[in-house]
Amino acid sequence: MIKLLGILIILVGFILKLDTIAVVVVAGITTGLVSGMSFNEIMTVLGKAFVENRYMSLFIISLPVIGILERYGLRERAAYLIGKIKSATVGRLTSLYLVIRTLAAMFSIRIGGHVQFIRPLILPMAQGAAKSRYENIDEEDEEAVKGLEAAVENYGNFYGQNFFVASGGVLLIVGVLKELKYNVEALDIAKASLPIAIIIMVVGTLQFLYYDKKFDKKYRNK
Repeated sequence: MIKLLGILIILVGFILKLDTIAVVVVAGITTGLVSGMSFNEIMTVLGKAFVENRYMSLFIISLPVIGILERYGLRERAAYLIGKIKSATVGRLTSLYLVIRTLAAMFSIRIGGHVQFIRPLILPMAQGAAKSRYENIDEEDEEAVKGLEAAVENYGNFYGQNFFVASGGVLLIVGVLKELKYNVEALDIAKASLPIAIIIMVVGTLQFLYYDKKFDKKYRNK
């Protein structure tokens, strides 16, 4: 039971809003120590994991590019252009992105990301659609739009990626299940993930279009 101490450290650290990287590293070292590993062994494991997954940090390269684009008006132009499309609404735009994002994740096409796509492009487009349709919305609904755009990225990426048989998530699932003596292949996981991806596109679309109805009732009737 004491080996689960690392999980407790992560929970407490996140609740107290401490530095995320520091909390995770401390939790990892603590878990290793209570499991009987030496400090050198723990550092070896952490170093090996970092080297093998160093490609995960490549997204940092895109941050200066996004910053420059925003500095020169990407967000404003995105909002302006979508505002010219009279039929565009928050729900329709978000639903369309959900389908595109899910299909892209299913075939491991790397578009999207909260930093790279949602904040500089999709969110301003949704805000532009809302402004064009309703002129002004209150602060509570502005926050709701932000939440919807954050959610759509999570929906599409999380539920679509396991359809691709060579994705890291699928390989991890297969590896864990085989260690537990379950005879599964990557194709089995991909097949099981397909109906889930379809369901999230339907359910997500219904959720986003519901907000169109809600906003129309609140603002257009005025």
